[in-house]
This record gives sequence, C-alpha cells and structure tokens, in this order.
Amino acid sequence: MPKQTSEFGKNWYAVHTYAGYEDAVARNLKQRIESLGVEDKIFNVLVPVEKKIRIKGGKRRVVEEKIYPGYVLVEMIVADDSWYIVRNTPRVTGFVGSGTTPMPLKKEEIDILFQRMGVQEPKYKFDIGIGDTARITDGPFKDFEGKVHAIDEERGKIKILVSMFGRETPVELDFLQVKKI
Repeated sequence: MPKQTSEFGKNWYAVHTYAGYEDAVARNLKQRIESLGVEDKIFNVLVPVEKKIRIKGGKRRVVEEKIYPGYVLVEMIVADDSWYIVRNTPRVTGFVGSGTTPMPLKKEEIDILFQRMGVQEPKYKFDIGIGDTARITDGPFKDFEGKVHAIDEERGKIKILVSMFGRETPVELDFLQVKKI
C-alpha cells in the first residue's frame, strides 16, 4: 500500500527551501524531473517573482523580487516517487503541510499569484493625496517637508511645494522618495 496517495490529483504545492537557494532548487529539480523521466507526474516548477521599483544612487531601477522567499512552487501529482524526487532535491527542507503529507495550494491563491506575477509594469500604490503634508526621504531635499501639489501616477512622480528662502518652490520627486506625515 503506497504511503502517498494522489487523492488531490494535479495541484500546485509549496516546497520550503534554504533561503536564497530558490533558483538553484528550481534548476536542480527541473534537471531531476527530466533525467528521471517523471514529466507525467511533476509538470511545472516555479519561483514566484514580481517587479518592483527601487531607487539606488538616485536612479530608479525595476528589480525582480521573490514573492515568497524560501519557497518554490511545484505543480505535480503527489505519489510516492514524485514526492520522493521533490523532497530529496538538494536544499529542499520539505513540503508545506502537516507531517509528510503535502497540502495543495487553493486555486484562488494560485490565480492571485499568477495575476501578481503577470503585471508587466510595476504599479505605484501611494497613500498621499493632493494637499497632504509629506517629508522627503531621499535625494538633495532630504528631510524637507512640504504640501503635495500634483501627482503623476503613470510616471510615478509627485510634485511637492517646499518652502525655500521664504517662498514655495515646486520639487518633482519619485514616489519612493516621499513619506506621508
């Protein structure tokens, strides 16, 4: 009698890995699937990433950031052999679930994750509105405060009126350079 049964059928499962080794585990697992010929039980290996905007040295960069650091998602049918192959891949610590029985991820979770990963252009979510007071956190005007004058969500820019030399001067900044007070 098999220890693992495929009562769930084909599903996505979260596999816990050593932190920082997600890509290596995914590569290694793909090689093992191919070399052991289990493409009929293990269908897909994925490291979920999303694009984010970072400012470093005054320059905006779009970077890929792992959504779930320390985890790799595997689409598979759980059986003794497929479970063993995934579980014994180097730098894999185990499946997410209770004991040795992996729990499949819910379809809604997977749909939301794929939607989040599929966004091509990073979006800006900002809680500042026109007229709010904000503090500049980066750049030549760091620690200045002022009123929000204009917001350009498409470009990710915000215009703040900063008081300099007794008069208000508009300063255009990136959303990431400003914090609501």
